[in-house]
This record gives sequence, C-alpha cells and structure tokens, in this order.
Amino acid sequence: MHAITKTLTGATLMACVFTAAYAQQNARLPGNFPNKPVRVLVGAAPGGGTDLVARMLVHKLSERWNANVVVDNRSGGAGIVSMNTLAQATPDGYTVIISGNSFIMIGAQHAVSYDIRTTFDAVVQLTSQPYLVVVNATIPVNSVQELIAYAKSKPGALNYGSSGTGSVIHLGIELLNAMVGVKMVHIPYKGIGPALVDAVGGQIQMLFSNGIAAAPHTRSGKLKALAVSSRNRMQLFPNLPTIAESGVPGYELDNMYALYTPVGVPPAILAAFNRDLSQIANTQEIKDKLAADGAEAAPPNSQAQFKTLYLKEIDKWEKFLKTSGIKLN
Repeated sequence: MHAITKTLTGATLMACVFTAAYAQQNARLPGNFPNKPVRVLVGAAPGGGTDLVARMLVHKLSERWNANVVVDNRSGGAGIVSMNTLAQATPDGYTVIISGNSFIMIGAQHAVSYDIRTTFDAVVQLTSQPYLVVVNATIPVNSVQELIAYAKSKPGALNYGSSGTGSVIHLGIELLNAMVGVKMVHIPYKGIGPALVDAVGGQIQMLFSNGIAAAPHTRSGKLKALAVSSRNRMQLFPNLPTIAESGVPGYELDNMYALYTPVGVPPAILAAFNRDLSQIANTQEIKDKLAADGAEAAPPNSQAQFKTLYLKEIDKWEKFLKTSGIKLN
C-alpha cells in the first residue's frame, strides 16, 4: 500500500510539474494573444525552400502556443506581393512573414515604394544557408585564389549562373567580382536547378549553389566545390574553407530565413515570436531537418541583435548597388 501511495504521489507530482510548466510557457504569451489565427506569409508557391522551412516551424509554433498558426502563400513579383501584403497589415501580430534574403535585396534595390527599414520590424533570424562555390570540373582551378587568377587571365571568358537577375546569388557573385577585380559574365536562370545542369554540361563555368543541390555533382566529380560563402565554415562541409579564408577578407554571403512583422506590433508579442521560434529552430529535430536541406539553425539571437544585422545588410547592398553600376532591369 505504501509503494502504491509513493507511485501515485510521484505521478501526481509529475503531472503537476508538467501542468505548471505548460501554464508558465503559455503565461509568457502577452495578454490573450493569440485569440484568432496567426497568418504567416510566404512569398513563394508551396513546395519551395522558404515554404518548407516556414511550414516546419509554423507547425511546431502551433503546438507550442496551442493556437492556429497557418502559412499563407502569396507568391508573385519575386516576393514583392507578400511584402506589400505585410506592409498593409494591421500591426497586431496576427500577420507576419517568413522570408529569405530576397526580402532584404528587394528593399536594397528600392523595388517597393516604401523603405523596408521603417515599414517592417526584423524579429528573429531562424536559419543560415550558405552557398558552395562550385566550378565545372574541366576548369583548371582548385581554390578560390586559383579561380580569381584564372578569371583575371581570361577577362569576360568565364560565365556564371544565378537564380535570376537581382537574386542573392547574382548580387553575391557580383560583389565577389568587385572585391577581387575580375569580370565574369552573368547568365540568369529561372532557379538554381537549371543553372546546375548547365554548370555540369559546361555551358557555364561557375555558380553559387546550396550544398544539398550541388553535392551529387561534386561527389560524381562533374563539379568541384572550392569554398563556402558564409563567415564561418559549414557543419556539413567542414573541410571547405570560407571565401574570406581563401584570400578575400571580409567577404560573406548567406541566405538567412527570418521572421518580420509590420512596424508597431507590441514588443511583448515580438518577444514571444523571437523566443519561441528561436527555441524551436534550435531543437535537434528541426536542426536535423534543416541539415537535410543544407541549412543550419541560427544561434539564439535577440530582436535587437537581428535588427542590427538586418539594417547592416540593407546598407551593405544598397551601397554596393549604387557604386557597382549593375543593371537590374
């Protein structure tokens, strides 16, 4: 009888601890938020990278908040349609967006009628997805330094592919060109998949690609991976140096998925999004799923930290576009 009592007492205690923890978690949500569905805009069609990451995180956020949080795909205009929808939304936390760096590039290119710095709040960085620098296997280079030397010896002879004019990859390679003083010819594609096919076939000689898409071609020997574009080495490719390590100090390019809101959302709601989505992204389950797509969870970051990065990135690309003379139309 004594053992049974001890068991019941232990079970009751565990139930109380679980209930208290659940209540505490939900008590950290401000007021009665959310008391209606939360809409997470995605500026791409279902099935793409942004959509898949958003759905993965939104599903977990719905469970954590015990609330209806849904993805709303608003594709069009390379992300502009979803950004305009967000700009017109009531700043109450019920309409937010998850987007990649195209969000920042659109703002830096002044492709919308408003200043994204004063229209949106940068709330939390969720992931980091660096690019691999890959070249066709027939190109006689095995490092970024050798690629630069080769490009300098053949000005205008090397073609590189991107996922479209004004894309992160396009502007990232143009930034590299400017920093090292070379000129490679841009060939835009409708997505990185077709560009990879032409890189393997030799129609283009170089591109930036996410690691998962490029890996089968680097394993087969049809493409060579020279470096990664991020500030730090990738966990998936620890032996590949960064571009900065390879003789281009200060170079950094990353496609980060992040959550943004209209300016004016109450700070307590912003804090809830920041805290809970950051924690979700850094669970082992989500980190494993992100790794399967060549991405990594961003380390926990405060809203102030991410806002500083957001403003820095806009300024960086805005200044580059002003001085580079790149034609985007």
